[in-house]
Amino acid sequence: MRHLIIGENEAGQRLDRYLEKYMDKAPKSFFYKMLRKKNITLNGKKAQGNERLAYGDEIRLFLADDTIDGFSSRSSCDTDKVRFSPALRPEIIYENKHVLLLNKPAGLLSQKARAEDVSLVEYLTEYLLDSGQIDRQELRSFRPGICSRLDRNTSGLVAAGKTLQGLQELNALFRERTLHKFYRSIAVGTVTGLTRAEGWLIKDERTNQVRILREKKGDALPICTEYRPLMTFTLAGRPYTYLEINLITGRSHQIRAHLASLGHPLIGDTKYGERQNNDMFRKNFGLEWQLLHAYRLEFPELDGALSDVSGKKFTAPLPQIFERILQKADSLSG
Repeated sequence: MRHLIIGENEAGQRLDRYLEKYMDKAPKSFFYKMLRKKNITLNGKKAQGNERLAYGDEIRLFLADDTIDGFSSRSSCDTDKVRFSPALRPEIIYENKHVLLLNKPAGLLSQKARAEDVSLVEYLTEYLLDSGQIDRQELRSFRPGICSRLDRNTSGLVAAGKTLQGLQELNALFRERTLHKFYRSIAVGTVTGLTRAEGWLIKDERTNQVRILREKKGDALPICTEYRPLMTFTLAGRPYTYLEINLITGRSHQIRAHLASLGHPLIGDTKYGERQNNDMFRKNFGLEWQLLHAYRLEFPELDGALSDVSGKKFTAPLPQIFERILQKADSLSG
């Protein structure tokens, strides 16, 4: 027999949905059979499965532990720790009860692509376990998660939800595009003023590459990218611009592909950039990937779980390699 107490992260959902998460390998028919036979009870009484769970509710599973664990792919006994190299360890920029803002280093995945991968999600889970903010039993029915994804080799701010309420409200902000995201990069060419560019993006899943179109075609999605110059400089006879980019829409590879299509590929970008420029920055600065950094998040006026971040702005320090290139650029422009 197992005795479960509903916490804040489980409250508000239906009993059957909770059970499906807790024993995610069991067929739905199993739960309804166990509920009918009172092998699963809610607050000591027979339940139908459609009851809405409240904080402090008690669920009793009159089942063998082997049966429960056999129906779950998430073992509460799994204690394997993920090892992060110092270079790939994220920095915590801000934290409260519901949310966490992390500065992801370039080279770290946002989410796993394969079972053996290590990602920002594993770091988040490990951090919350180590700090006692969640336990392994809770992970059977709730998983903290990130609400924004960055490419592996893009650095900067990622927002994460530590609680169900925080996760839901953050996801709503990103879905409604009321949380504003600003990036920093260095692009080829001279940008002289604020530019708001629109177009259409279509992705080739086979190559994991996108193309930018001037008009809609097939499954192409509309995009909008706004950018402004912060500094212009010349290096090795070529002009470059240090940019701030406002991501109006958030499509896969949007910034990299859109700016490249406009004649301003990002330095270091091996997928959409120019080899000659990339080789020069690799030789002189050791730059191995696109220089793109999610620099600032601006929150709208909020209440509820996000009231602590209402109207606030958060920034993530630029990576050291970015600072070295800017220092060189500043000396040349001066």
